[in-house]
Amino acid sequence: MFEDTPRDQSLADPLPADPFSILLRWFVEAQSSGLANPDAMTVGTLDERGDPRARTVLCRGVDTRRGALVFYTNRDSAKGRQIAGRARASAVLYWDPLGRQACAAGVVEHTSDAESDAYWATRPRLSQIAARGSRQSQPVANRAALLEQIDAEARRFGGIDGTQPIPRPAHWGGYRIVLDRLELWVASSGRAHDRVLWQREREGAAWRAARLQP
Repeated sequence: MFEDTPRDQSLADPLPADPFSILLRWFVEAQSSGLANPDAMTVGTLDERGDPRARTVLCRGVDTRRGALVFYTNRDSAKGRQIAGRARASAVLYWDPLGRQACAAGVVEHTSDAESDAYWATRPRLSQIAARGSRQSQPVANRAALLEQIDAEARRFGGIDGTQPIPRPAHWGGYRIVLDRLELWVASSGRAHDRVLWQREREGAAWRAARLQP
C-alpha cells in the first residue's frame, strides 16, 4: 500500500472552520526559523491588457479578524495602478525549507492613513529616503540619475545621517487583500502533498473547506 507522510500534520483532519489559525502559526514559525526573508510574498495583478503581472513584496500582517494579508508599497507603481484598475490580487507565500505554501486571492483595499503612518515610522531612514526619491516603475536614464534623485530627497530632510523626521509621501501606503480563497499546502516526500482550499462568498461569510488532490 502506498505510504507517504506529510512533512507535518498542519492539515490533518478535522480541519478548522477557517484557515487563519494555521496560516498565522505558519507565519510566526517561518519568522522564527532563521529563514532569509520569511515575509516574502509574491503578489499577482492584471495589467491594462489583461496580462498577469507578479512581483515579490513583504507581507506585513495577517489580519485574522477580517481574513486578510497586508503589504505596503508605492501606490503610483505599476502594481498600484493595476490594483486601482481592478481591485483584486493573488498572493503566494512559499517556505521551501519548511515544506509549506499558501496561495490566496481576494479583493484589495487601502489600509488607513493611520496604519500606513505607523508602518512608515518603523522603516529605516534609508528606506524612507529611497521610497520618497524613487518614482517606482518609471523609466530613468541611468543608475546615477536614480541615485541623484534619492540624494536630493535626502538633502531636503537633513541628509542621510540627519535627525529630521521624514514624512510619509501621500502616494506611499498599505494594501489589505481581503481573501475569498486561501489554499494551504504541506509537502511530502512521495509528492502526495496535503492540499486544502478554503473559500467564502464574501467577507463575513462562512468558509468552506475542500481537500484537493496533489
